[in-house]
Amino acid sequence: MNNHHEYADIILPLPLAGVFTYSVPDELKTELSVGKRVVVPLGSKKLYTGIVKELHSNAPTDYELKDILSCLDEIPAINPIQLKFWDWISQYYQAVLGDVYKAAIPSGLKLESQTKIKLNESFVAEKQISKSQEQILTILRHSKDVSIASLNQATGLKNTLPQIKSLMEKGAVCVEELISSTYKEKKQEFVTLYANFPEEEIATILNGLKRAKKQQELLYSYLNLSKHYFEDTPVKVSSLKLLKSIDCSRSILKSLVDKKILKFYHEKLDRLDLNEVPLTGLKQLNSHQEKAINEIHKNFEDKNCVLLHGVTSSGKTEIYMHLIEENLKLGKQVLYLLPEIALTTQIVNRLKSVFGNQVGVYHSKFSDAERVEIYNNVLENNANKSYQIVLGVRSSVFLPFNNLGLIIVDEEHENTYKQFDPSPRYHARDAALYLAQLHGAKTLLGTATPAIESYYNAQIGKYGLVELFKRHQEIEMPEIIVTDIKEARKKKLMKSIFSPALVTQMEESLENKEQIILFQNRRGYAPYLECKSCGWVPYCPNCSVSLTYHRHNNTLTCHYCGHGMALPHKCTHCGSEELETKGFGTEKIEEEILHIFPEARVGRMDLDTTRKKNAYEKIIYQFEQQEIDILVGTQMVSKGLDFDNVSLVGILNADSMLNYPDFRAYERSFQMMAQVSGRAGRKKKRGKVLIQTYTPDHDIIKNVVKNDYFEMYSSQIAEREEYIYPPFYRLINISLKHKNQGLVNEAANYLASSLRKIFGIRIFGPQSPLINRIQNSFIVNILIKIEKKSSPAKAKWILNQQANFLKEIDKFKSIVINFDVDPI
Repeated sequence: MNNHHEYADIILPLPLAGVFTYSVPDELKTELSVGKRVVVPLGSKKLYTGIVKELHSNAPTDYELKDILSCLDEIPAINPIQLKFWDWISQYYQAVLGDVYKAAIPSGLKLESQTKIKLNESFVAEKQISKSQEQILTILRHSKDVSIASLNQATGLKNTLPQIKSLMEKGAVCVEELISSTYKEKKQEFVTLYANFPEEEIATILNGLKRAKKQQELLYSYLNLSKHYFEDTPVKVSSLKLLKSIDCSRSILKSLVDKKILKFYHEKLDRLDLNEVPLTGLKQLNSHQEKAINEIHKNFEDKNCVLLHGVTSSGKTEIYMHLIEENLKLGKQVLYLLPEIALTTQIVNRLKSVFGNQVGVYHSKFSDAERVEIYNNVLENNANKSYQIVLGVRSSVFLPFNNLGLIIVDEEHENTYKQFDPSPRYHARDAALYLAQLHGAKTLLGTATPAIESYYNAQIGKYGLVELFKRHQEIEMPEIIVTDIKEARKKKLMKSIFSPALVTQMEESLENKEQIILFQNRRGYAPYLECKSCGWVPYCPNCSVSLTYHRHNNTLTCHYCGHGMALPHKCTHCGSEELETKGFGTEKIEEEILHIFPEARVGRMDLDTTRKKNAYEKIIYQFEQQEIDILVGTQMVSKGLDFDNVSLVGILNADSMLNYPDFRAYERSFQMMAQVSGRAGRKKKRGKVLIQTYTPDHDIIKNVVKNDYFEMYSSQIAEREEYIYPPFYRLINISLKHKNQGLVNEAANYLASSLRKIFGIRIFGPQSPLINRIQNSFIVNILIKIEKKSSPAKAKWILNQQANFLKEIDKFKSIVINFDVDPI
């Protein structure tokens, strides 16, 4: 580093605009570089881990500078490409850099307010230590680690940071160890001889333990396990293994350590499984797949992004794997994005069977410590032991890749690629395109039902387009049967929530020992409870939404804030005890199946049954092994899962999707039904899909029956152009929140009025969303539609400026304003 750089701009993990400038102490000038993590003070009591964004010599004049306390890294934790990517996310999605930092880095690599100060055991006190510093050292000698807030309280000082900084300079406290408050290396404890005793001396020691029989037995066992006097290098013996060898307590071992006969030592234990696995090699592509991969190569010659539009079960994953191998041979890394954690289970097994331990997985079900180790593994980029292929959900775009060659976005149409809350509200598919551009990499978008925006980009030549409309092994597309449940209810033929046609098809599948998937995009037992006498419905006290009934724990739960209450026995409005459930969710379907088919083995796959780390794997494994006959699920079951023995898929309520008030409702309904249908008849024979609906003549249902994506696209793209929606216009949603409904309405009207003076008819609203109160905050939205040809950067700058003007008005200071760019 250049020694003239006296100041550093630091990104802090806080929702504050801009960066913070700190001075660089002389002792850190040769250590600091862009991308390294540093410990810095903020205020009088808190330390944070910041990221060095820039080093310079321009002193700020408007505030007093504080020093950087410590540098945590030998090599930068954030590379230059990542910092450019963060800047783009921040600017495009109107998010502050601190929010991007919080989303991008595992919590274990960040220090926040609960910082611990630790004593350096080797420190020898000097005369120059002040009374307050000696007081701090005394506290630390009696406590393993203490927070800054606790030190302030214990010493009676308002701010102990200056003293801590001085003690750090003297080597009394080790700031580097602060990081252990959030992330600890996993270590294994081993035992060895305290010293390299000659054989005669060890015999004397054993003889001296005659009266302590257990200790003598344990030492004999150690010598036997370690082969200490028989091998040049003794075998490592863990404490656990030694104690188990003679089944004794740890106190016996501790006694031998206290007598300086044995000693403990620790070695880092990798949380990541990097063991070698047996490889099967790539499968040969069929003629249709060969044609598709050749077209992809040709498109990649002059386009950076290609859309692979392939029907379900056409073998897209095999094409991905061949492209991955090509990139690995060139020494490139590959990012394979998936919309759901559930999908990683099956696909990681397929990838590992070909690429072994080069495949890593990254998602939120991992512990924070595991995420830190995966992050560090990718950062290290050691070809022999680092992951070269990362399979992950949307947050994987933030990993520290330095040599990406290919990004695969599987099921690219899925809305789960979009982050909703908290900020940054990025879309991983769109972010991946920019990330690939930074690396000079290619992007492949794969799906059976492309997002209308993606297909439009392919139609106008922005993306390459490759189509694969033949299923693998020439399996036919499923037969789709539409059942009119309005007619069935009129004739009183419905068996609870199942039409006669669905029950008949289920009976046939079960008789043939085939499996069934039933889809209902609503979890819980029933969406709401209602009083038969007066129509009272229990609502969440914090949100404007009815409480969902969950049978498994007999509670009413809010799916927005988590509020729960016991099931009431009578109506709180009129006192009637006649309460009934309305509608149905996955729990009720599961219960009704067992009434009709008591012998069937039923599984359920929704958010309630998949909360634990390995819950997805367990359910998918059981279904693969045919331990489950009928799998009931929400949208999780629709996304790319591949089961050999599924012959029937039932969509129990197509209308709930079609009737949702959103301009994407028809597109999403088509995608969801087509994707769920794709789970049927994937390997052995033609499957069947049964759709229950009140509107069998609906155009979208007809498109699904014919598997006609292009007809759906043509009708939707015409509507989008007429009513100025994407892909012809950009959308930005401005959301205002406050606990006072009158105040938030007043603020929204004021902001909309200000924006109309600039943007005119491009401003829509203010308008309350369907659910206008969540966690006691009232919500009002303003929507802006911007022409594609106009500058989005300028529009965003104006929006930020007007939002800041609003916040400068005293009564509106507490209004929370969020921007959602490209809402979905």
